[in-house]
Amino acid sequence: MLTIVILAVIVIAAVALFLVVGRGRVRVGGGRGLKHRFGPEYGRAVADHNGDTKAAEQELGERVTQHASLKEQPLTPEARAQYRAQWADVQEQFVESPQKAVTEADALLAGLARDRGFPDGEQFEEQFAALSVHHAAHVNGYRSMHTAARGQSGTEEMREAMVEARSLFEALVAEQPADPAPDRGSPQSSDPPKSRDGNGHAPWALNRRHAKGNNT
Repeated sequence: MLTIVILAVIVIAAVALFLVVGRGRVRVGGGRGLKHRFGPEYGRAVADHNGDTKAAEQELGERVTQHASLKEQPLTPEARAQYRAQWADVQEQFVESPQKAVTEADALLAGLARDRGFPDGEQFEEQFAALSVHHAAHVNGYRSMHTAARGQSGTEEMREAMVEARSLFEALVAEQPADPAPDRGSPQSSDPPKSRDGNGHAPWALNRRHAKGNNT
């Protein structure tokens, strides 16, 4: 009888230990999964929570729960061409009016995200959360540009925000499936795609010089 009791205690202790270790593994695995999914956005979330990893992971986990099932809607070729033309126009406006250009670019990107099936841009935090689940690598520029659109950045910061936000614009406006890779035989094929507007121009080197002039 004593032997049976001892064996029962050992079994119960073993099960309890297994559950504790298992929970630890699930928590760590979940954290690693979130790091992989969100990339730099994971670190920003931790910083926003003053280094509280658990709180940051809870927030990011809630984003996934709420928005992972979202299905992105395709754009028609006409809508895609229109968005590219509008973005090119905004880039050209930046030379003369950086604040106006950033404000219009922010609204343009919000409208594009809405047309792709994301929450309406009038609720920026909700739209941003959904975008971060599906396009985590590209959302930081959108955050910076939204801040700049509210008049909280200098001219050079606005320029950098628009350049960085271009990656999200390209991700959202891309064909489904994505645009084919550029011709490697082209003499400009080594240039990064985000440096070009819808007409194949690369205006930002010029705009940077003008922006510095406007900022003085």
